[in-house]
Amino acid sequence: MAKPKSLTVIAEEKIVNQIHLIRGQKVMLDSDLAALYGVETKRLKEQVNRNLSRFPKHYMFELTKEEYDNLRSQIATLKQGGHTKYLPYAFTEHGILMLANVLKSARAIEMSIKVIDVFVKLREMLLTHTDILLKLELLEKQVVKNSGEIQTIFSVLKQLLNPPREPRRRIGFKPDN
Repeated sequence: MAKPKSLTVIAEEKIVNQIHLIRGQKVMLDSDLAALYGVETKRLKEQVNRNLSRFPKHYMFELTKEEYDNLRSQIATLKQGGHTKYLPYAFTEHGILMLANVLKSARAIEMSIKVIDVFVKLREMLLTHTDILLKLELLEKQVVKNSGEIQTIFSVLKQLLNPPREPRRRIGFKPDN
């Protein structure tokens, strides 16, 4: 018998679009995670506040007003008055995993695995790009080094093709001056 399709079939692109770079860390906001986990943001925050000892600063932090305003201007999806009166929490990769343990629902666990997989893929892509950049930098150094040698070869070739001319003695009648 065929297994029923899960409600949590969510494109990785959608998850990637919900990952933000804040304070130099890749994070997801509480409202985005609540939607993925199928709970209200208010309930998610309640569980986090009840289990604050599980969320050290490198797992989760609250955005400042300036960060939130900047993020809202970048996303540009919230309507005027459509924002909450509380500043959102931002969860790092480890915080997302801990959040699934706190919520304890099957959907939360399934979605946290999917989100963690996306974070891992992003990290792998970054490492791949870093390797490519290092190789390009090495090639650039070799080209710069070799370009000086190539310039020397060209100047020697020009000298060989156009040797300096010595003054030639004139042939023919020479008037006396």
